[in-house]
Amino acid sequence: MEALDKIVFLFQYLLQGLGVTVGVTLIALTLGFVLGTSTAVMRVYGSRFAAGLAAAYSTVIRAVPVVVIIFILFLVIAKFVDLSPFLAGALALGFASGAYQSEIFRGALLAVPPGQMKAARAIGLSRLKAIRFIIMPQALRLAIPAWSNEATLVLKDSTLVYVIGVPEILRQAQYVSARTLQPFLAYAAAAAIYVGMTFLVIRVLHAVERRHRLLL
Repeated sequence: MEALDKIVFLFQYLLQGLGVTVGVTLIALTLGFVLGTSTAVMRVYGSRFAAGLAAAYSTVIRAVPVVVIIFILFLVIAKFVDLSPFLAGALALGFASGAYQSEIFRGALLAVPPGQMKAARAIGLSRLKAIRFIIMPQALRLAIPAWSNEATLVLKDSTLVYVIGVPEILRQAQYVSARTLQPFLAYAAAAAIYVGMTFLVIRVLHAVERRHRLLL
């Protein structure tokens, strides 16, 4: 292949993988956020049973390599539930991220002064409403710096869905490398895309953090 044809071929396939990577990352972060906030609230404000269940989820999932969770969903769970490789990979990353986000939000909830809950209950709010309208908004603001780090980790971990054939950036780079016989060009371009996406995520979340800091 000529040099120009190789470059066109490279970006054609890597940009296809970019869309898949973004999709996997967004699904994983969303699921992780839902699981993380829910289990964090259970651990801080739930019953002993609920707190124990949430702690067990966090401990067990964080102890298992993410790639193992991916294989479990794709090779075991997918036999009973119709899951595409894309969805299996995204959900696996979400379950893993949820355990780490649980620790982030638990720390943020514990950082909110206990007097906030007492004051909310004193003005007639139920425990659930106090958590939803008073405690959680403060905790979410406190969690932004740590959550920013988790977002970049999930973005980079999205490469792991490569092992079940999802055509994300790394998989596409391998294909381009095999076709063009120029692995350095293919993987260097893939690395540059990840650096650019990570920089963008960090900048956006830093802007969100600064905005909330000004509102305090």
